[in-house]
Amino acid sequence: MKEFIVNAVNYDKKIVTTAIESGADYIIIPEDKEEEAKKLGRVNFITVDKNGNLTNGFVIVTIKNKQDEEKAAQLAKAGKKVIVRTTDWTIIPLENLIAQSENIYAEVKNADEASIAVGILEKGVKGVVLDTEDLNEIKRVASVIKETTEKVELIRAKVTAIIPVGMGDRVAVDTTSLFKRGEGMLVGNSSAGMILVHAETEESPYVASRPFRVNAGAVHMYTRVPGGKTVYLCELEAGKEVMAYDIDGNGRAVVVGRAKIERRPMLLVEAEYNGRKLSAVLQNAETIRVVGGDSSLISVVDLKEGDEILGYVEEAGRHFGMKVEETILEK
Repeated sequence: MKEFIVNAVNYDKKIVTTAIESGADYIIIPEDKEEEAKKLGRVNFITVDKNGNLTNGFVIVTIKNKQDEEKAAQLAKAGKKVIVRTTDWTIIPLENLIAQSENIYAEVKNADEASIAVGILEKGVKGVVLDTEDLNEIKRVASVIKETTEKVELIRAKVTAIIPVGMGDRVAVDTTSLFKRGEGMLVGNSSAGMILVHAETEESPYVASRPFRVNAGAVHMYTRVPGGKTVYLCELEAGKEVMAYDIDGNGRAVVVGRAKIERRPMLLVEAEYNGRKLSAVLQNAETIRVVGGDSSLISVVDLKEGDEILGYVEEAGRHFGMKVEETILEK
């Protein structure tokens, strides 16, 4: 994830507080304000002395010509964290610098510039330094830098089997975010074919809704995490991120607050899409729902062969959660 730095060298408590609330990784402040700023929240501070020198290994280089660009490159290669400031904000110096080092940060004025900076040469800058006194702009840039999103193409698969498979250990994933109706997690016995399991946003005659929870299924299954990677459900724990998806395939990263592993009766749900197999082992309970092809919510106890459900398919092959190209057969 990219680093988000807010420049509050013209010290203002409102700017510092908003930066902390927005998830800033660092805040730049005058060195004589450090003790006061530390009382506002736990965050990393970069202090500036009277001569303009920064702490924590950061330096600022203003790019006016080729010599300045070469100086920035040399400092970055030497291990300095180089904040690039341009008098006329442009992509070209950043492209040249990013190609030579990963220690490049871009000073930006708004969310549009931040979005461009993190996408240059695909890998982008290591982070952005926002120079603004607009509190709303701090929040907008935070949404660009700190909120991981992605889009996947969901498919409509036809259910081919629902088979009781006895008792098993299942994982209920409680997150620090609230799911909306239509959101859930992609899980599967194989990373090549996953099923969208809906969050517990719906009221039930038996239990209250838990809109922060996805009862995701058996411990051995894959689920998606940021960066296009997968992990086993049993690997999820407090503080880790997992991807949540809506019925249109829009994904966002949410933080796990707790993962509850309990022994429960389980069902094997199998489906097919264009000859491709999707399957998942889910808890056999009324509150566990998948998403129908028409976006309706279907409890697994009501699921029937021939029903259409939403899922995701990709080429098989993962090594420690990373996608690889090799022959792998999963049954």
